[in-house]
Amino acid sequence: MMLGPLELLGVVVGAGAIAVALPIAVFAVECGAALWPLGPDLERSPAADDGEPARSPRLAILVPAHNEALTLGPTLAALRPELGPDDRLVVVADNCEDATADIAIAAGAIALERTDPIRRGKGYALDFGRRHLAQDPPAVVVVIDADCEVTPGAIARIAQLAAARQRPVQALYLMEVPPNPSPARRVSALAFAVKNWARPRGLRRLGLPCLLTGTGMAFPWAAIAALDLASGNLVEDMQMGIDLTIAGAPPLFCPQARVTSRLPSGDAAATGQRTRWEHGHLQTIRQVVPPLLGRAIASGRFDLLALALEISVPPLSLLVGLWLAIALLAGILGGIGGPLWPAAISATSGLALTLAVASAWWKFGRPFLPPQQILAIPLYLLGKIPLYLGFFKKPETQWVRTERDAPPPDGP
Repeated sequence: MMLGPLELLGVVVGAGAIAVALPIAVFAVECGAALWPLGPDLERSPAADDGEPARSPRLAILVPAHNEALTLGPTLAALRPELGPDDRLVVVADNCEDATADIAIAAGAIALERTDPIRRGKGYALDFGRRHLAQDPPAVVVVIDADCEVTPGAIARIAQLAAARQRPVQALYLMEVPPNPSPARRVSALAFAVKNWARPRGLRRLGLPCLLTGTGMAFPWAAIAALDLASGNLVEDMQMGIDLTIAGAPPLFCPQARVTSRLPSGDAAATGQRTRWEHGHLQTIRQVVPPLLGRAIASGRFDLLALALEISVPPLSLLVGLWLAIALLAGILGGIGGPLWPAAISATSGLALTLAVASAWWKFGRPFLPPQQILAIPLYLLGKIPLYLGFFKKPETQWVRTERDAPPPDGP
């Protein structure tokens, strides 16, 4: 039986509604699971089989740094007390034109200077540092970005957990808002908290692997030694998590250890940072998710399927925008006499998305976005449209360092 124009249009719009509903469902399940307590088995510190506290493994902290003279000193000063007598603090001064290496040496760190104007990016710096460490491998390597503040005890916690489980461990990585932040910066910090706190916590509660977020990462030596780090991938941390999960060492989220950085206050720096992150994520969805789904089905591995579904959730702003577009089309279609089932799917997924975002904001996001500034969210979403249009016109392909703000006088 031939379908009429409205029925055919209904199939197309309905397919779009289903395609958007799937990542919304994943997002909603993660945010919902995040509301439940982790339980004593997940909250307690790593321990030996006899119940004694776990010993801190011999570790190396690896700090990739490109022109980080402005922020590196306070970061290293905070890391020094976290080291034991046999531990190492290694800074890779990567293509630096400032005093990054000198500051590292003055802080008591090992400074490795790397110069290669063609092969630029964090992955190359990490590979350079790893090759240095391979001469005397530590039990665990912890990666910390040069502009981060680490809470006391966080390094030991993730290092002990990585050594005990022989899996990479991701600390909770959050963004602080700059002084006198605009509403857009607050919404951006909220979106970051949902991505890096609510969703990984939900995955941990479900017993599933998380994505790596770039800093506050602890790797058993065998895991990081096997990684292909020397790449210009815009989201090398996401790719590292994928490779490790495929290799049988899925990353584990540790919300008790916290690492913080600060959103840039300048509009150009903030836009460049978001463009690199989100274009890199969209490229990863396009290039990685289909083969990862195929591998999950062929091997029968649920952790690979869960990781593919997690990666397939686009940035929150884009997810909301896609839902709005499909919901509008479905509503118009139903209003002119077409099938109503696409509108029903859109309404259901819209309710799930709203409840998920509201619960994540209530549980995790209120310090970043107070209630009186919630109305800034629509304007923030509108401001992201050029970023996503730019992906389809000319996606970002080159790593570009985000310009840093000076740390406040009272600390990093």
